[in-house]
Amino acid sequence: VQLQASGGGSVQAGGSLRLSCAASGRTFSSYNMGWFRQAPGNEREFVAAISASDGTTYYTDSVKGRATISRDNAKNTVYLQMNSLRPEDTAVYYCATKSFGTSWGTRERRDFGSWGQGTQVTVSS
Repeated sequence: VQLQASGGGSVQAGGSLRLSCAASGRTFSSYNMGWFRQAPGNEREFVAAISASDGTTYYTDSVKGRATISRDNAKNTVYLQMNSLRPEDTAVYYCATKSFGTSWGTRERRDFGSWGQGTQVTVSS
């Protein structure tokens, strides 16, 4: 599966963005998917994930209540809606496939496989 993220941009604090991740290949619907982000000088960190089967989701605590991950299997696309954005949300956002056999609820980068190229989100105060 090849992934391409888009939808980033520059917004003021309190604003919203919807990130998209388009996948190639006919097996997208079988993959649990995730979003990560990486700020300059920081490790890549988990943001959210969604299951392939029933759309179950989980989030990192810092975005709970502000972010919604969703997917449209007919369009081979996973989304990340971010609301009430904060300057600390500034990062490059990446989508990834969650590797088969890894624990549901994992936040470890090593448990995610194919990565997209990332899209920049910049939030100004």
